[in-house]
Amino acid sequence: QQSSNGPVKKSMREKAVERRNVNKEHNSNFKAGYIPIDEDRLHKTGLRGRKGNLAICVIVLLFILAVINLIITLVIWAVIRIGPNGCDSMEFHESGLLRFKQVSDMGVIHPLYKSTVGGRRNEDLVITGNNQPIVFQQGTTKLSVEKDKTSITSDIGMEFVDPRTQNTLFSTDYETHEFHLPNGVKILNVQKASTERITSNATSDLNIKVDGRAIVRGNEGVFITGKTIEFRMGGNMELKAESSIILNGTVMVSPARLPSSSYGEQFGNGNWLRFKLCMCADGTLFKVQVTGHNMGCQTAANPCG
Repeated sequence: QQSSNGPVKKSMREKAVERRNVNKEHNSNFKAGYIPIDEDRLHKTGLRGRKGNLAICVIVLLFILAVINLIITLVIWAVIRIGPNGCDSMEFHESGLLRFKQVSDMGVIHPLYKSTVGGRRNEDLVITGNNQPIVFQQGTTKLSVEKDKTSITSDIGMEFVDPRTQNTLFSTDYETHEFHLPNGVKILNVQKASTERITSNATSDLNIKVDGRAIVRGNEGVFITGKTIEFRMGGNMELKAESSIILNGTVMVSPARLPSSSYGEQFGNGNWLRFKLCMCADGTLFKVQVTGHNMGCQTAANPCG
């Protein structure tokens, strides 16, 4: 209550009664001090939404990397055998030498430039392929060691050098197109050879011997020259040419080795075709089909010119 002169002072009794009523109201009001607030507007701690999904992806990625690292560590420990005392299967030297002390299983090896593969002085170097050929390749040069053959392929030639004396033991000299055998080697045993020229010394013979069938083929023709040319064979000799075959010199044919037929056998019975071998004055050989007895070398197309 207020008057014109200002607020009216309460007595001690009125203040005590007012204080008691306020306390009584507060004690009976259970919602005293409660303020309703929307939960979505409150500040939230932690990673939620996209940040939470990103954190889960990072944790999963770290777990996968840890598993891969564990597998690589186990492989290194089991294969290379790295322990407290070093590596049990190989040695690394300051000169760049890598030495294997045990039997090693490898796939493809890429050595450095001008590298060397070798073994100990008193031990053999054994390289084995499990049902696969062993291939050494450097650029276009390739050495393949297989079960039934060993092949060397190179576009620039090949050369075998003694590592101690640096002497050339075997070389293919492509500059002069000459193929020289090592000193002391007089017989070359090959299944297939591709070269431009095969010659022998002026004082020795050139002998080519085969167990089965010999085929001499040239992309630009085959030229055989010598003081005496002799062919010896147990079977047949076949000469093929696109245009003509010219034997310049003395040609000897033994009639005893030629097949013969009985005089009374009929010609042109459809079972056999017979030809007569004729020769021109310049040595050109040609054949004429035999159609009757005592037939000469006359033909409509005369190859002698």
